Amino acid sequence: METILSFAAILLLGLLAARMLRRVKFPAVTAYLLLGILIGPEVLGLVARPILGVTGSISNIVLSFVAFGLGQNFSRENFSRIGKSVLWISLLEASGAWLLVTFSCLYLLRQPLPVCLLFGAIASATAPAATVMVVRESGAKGNFTDTLLGVVALDDAWCLIIFAVSLALAKGLTHSGGEGFHLSAAFARSLLEIGGALGLGTLMALIFTYFSRHLRAPGDLLIYTLGFILLNTGLAIYFHLSVLLASMFLGMVLVNINKTSFRFFDIVRTVDSPLYLAFFVLAGASLEIHLLGKLGLLALTYFIFRILGKVGCASLGGWISRAASPVKKYLGFALVPQAGVALGVALIAKAEFPPMGGMIFTTIVATTILYEIIGPFFTRWALHKAGEIGAE
Repeated sequence: METILSFAAILLLGLLAARMLRRVKFPAVTAYLLLGILIGPEVLGLVARPILGVTGSISNIVLSFVAFGLGQNFSRENFSRIGKSVLWISLLEASGAWLLVTFSCLYLLRQPLPVCLLFGAIASATAPAATVMVVRESGAKGNFTDTLLGVVALDDAWCLIIFAVSLALAKGLTHSGGEGFHLSAAFARSLLEIGGALGLGTLMALIFTYFSRHLRAPGDLLIYTLGFILLNTGLAIYFHLSVLLASMFLGMVLVNINKTSFRFFDIVRTVDSPLYLAFFVLAGASLEIHLLGKLGLLALTYFIFRILGKVGCASLGGWISRAASPVKKYLGFALVPQAGVALGVALIAKAEFPPMGGMIFTTIVATTILYEIIGPFFTRWALHKAGEIGAE
């Protein structure tokens, strides 16, 4: 009964918190995180311990849906439409934030290399939902807006790939104790994990497409799609492959071989809202508040250097691709928000590296709340400077 009541409280209080904070322009993600912290075991203790014990499983399920949806962005039609500027900017700003945060943690804070790699990988993610929300609310239109939306659509997909490589490297460093470790072995391991995820996602997409021809009713489509996403996720866990990449490759291959694949992506969106709510509330409830006092400099370094990496390398990508002047000057500032995928991969880091994972996750939760508060203002400012909102 305690577990059922906790889930009821999470859903109902989450909805109430989001509606209340929406009136003061707070993103729903921030409301969910703050609620989770409030009802978590270190404050009010309203969340049953058994629920916190399955947070990792809930995270894997929710992130599978997220990654599956991100795979839709890798269609041939999408790549032919978005152009080279979006590809250059998205790839460089994601990898730039990764490298800059990694090296700042390593050389300025003298943190262990596995920790630095994971922080850097998480830094590459953004918050597409927050960005889209600002664009819709401001009514922005034009080349800058189109480029921004194209970049954020690809950004979290790059994050999943970067995180898979970084996680494999971090595991190799940790298991070897830093002695006699060869980067080539770690890269081989990461390539094997990525290749295995690609193979699994491709196989599942082929089987999915073959049997989906017999389905028409919306209810059947929903059950079938959810079942295949979970099957793909379970097999990835069983074979020690990247859950995120396997799910993304499932969506990516599906959108390119199935002309009616939009049906499956659309049907998943009809049921994912309560799962996302539960995921973010439980992420907040999992926060280890007692660690916050020890993370001041680390959180500040992550916060600042991630922004520098996004802004600087987005400008570099714009310059290489010969994008319009406003894109080169301001697009990086519109990429400050960070939320869902960052929290998800931080939860994975927490589970994979128990000694240091709590520190990583707590830092990401704290900075995510800050990013989600100030990030939309940066995005709106960039759209205004690009002249796509109008005089205000």
